[in-house]
Amino acid sequence: MIGTILETIGQTPLITLPNTNKADEGRVLFKYERYNPGGSIKDRAASYIIAEAERRGLLKPGGTIIESSSGNFGISLAMIGAAKGYRVLILVDPKTTPANLALLKGFGAEVIVVTEQDDSGSYHKTRISLANKLAREMEHAFRPDQCFNLLNSDAHYKSTAREIIEACPAGLAVFITAVSTGGQLGGISKYLKTFAPEAQIIGVDAVGSAIFGGHKDAYLIPGIGLGWTPVNLNMDHVDRAYKVTDEQAFLTARVLARHEGILMGPSSGACALVALKIAQELSPDQQIVCMISDGGERYIQTLFNDEWMEQQGFATAADIETLRTMARQLQPWSMRPADHANYRSDLIESLEVPDTTLLMNAELQGREAYHSGNSLYLD
Repeated sequence: MIGTILETIGQTPLITLPNTNKADEGRVLFKYERYNPGGSIKDRAASYIIAEAERRGLLKPGGTIIESSSGNFGISLAMIGAAKGYRVLILVDPKTTPANLALLKGFGAEVIVVTEQDDSGSYHKTRISLANKLAREMEHAFRPDQCFNLLNSDAHYKSTAREIIEACPAGLAVFITAVSTGGQLGGISKYLKTFAPEAQIIGVDAVGSAIFGGHKDAYLIPGIGLGWTPVNLNMDHVDRAYKVTDEQAFLTARVLARHEGILMGPSSGACALVALKIAQELSPDQQIVCMISDGGERYIQTLFNDEWMEQQGFATAADIETLRTMARQLQPWSMRPADHANYRSDLIESLEVPDTTLLMNAELQGREAYHSGNSLYLD
């Protein structure tokens, strides 16, 4: 096969956990997104949104891509910009790892670090607000807008979800993924509720995030959580929600690197811990697909740095049985996540969501309504 780097996005493998997942319990399969060319699941939505923007004339040669991203989505856009010749400007925050910053700059992106926290103790709103301001002021700028652009979830509905179902001909009992901008959980859950309604959908969030409701506070896990429920996620499609602490997420990723040879970031560590919990409740003929959104190389100076872990007051090592016990003790945050939805329609105005985003959403909703008789959700 001969093609551009962007043609290698997708068709990532499912991998097993022979040392941690016991033979008498549900079978855990990791959907390993590290194998995308940009190193994460974010390549999927980034390439889809950029292609749609080009098709609609919203992004033209010589244009500038401006986005708010804690790391992976920005890296994907930077890679795409390098491949297609666009200027890329990414707004990050202090939780962005040095490795991610180096990758952004390596692909030629310009980086702005936003240090002002929002009312939830995170940086999402301040990053988004500044990105929108710059996009309004800069000529020929395009905002992919992963938080409010419904094409984010549409990308996963059309690609990721179908790959999962095609790779599980024996059936799927449970699907697990982290939630931040809602793209992967929103798009995949919508597809599964339509074409594999027997599958249970579990969303994983950080303690301190308010996507599934609850108290808002600062947290260290990058690439996960928000202070509100994103529009890309229809909470009626989520059957159960878990919240995982920073230490649990970081430690799980370290244990699985040491005992399975599988590298992953902290948000994926949170999902993996929940997957091990669910496996202990199921039988060997039932399959659990857990999304592993990226690899661990980007977290060498944090997740895999003993000194950094100790500075946070985290354990640096554990064996498999300790990990399995930690998983067993997890309790669901909610068995009815829709009851705790925290949608904030007022943010569209207060954060000045770009008109291009709203136009793209309107076109997508119209297309969905035409094909299925039902408009795409926009809570």
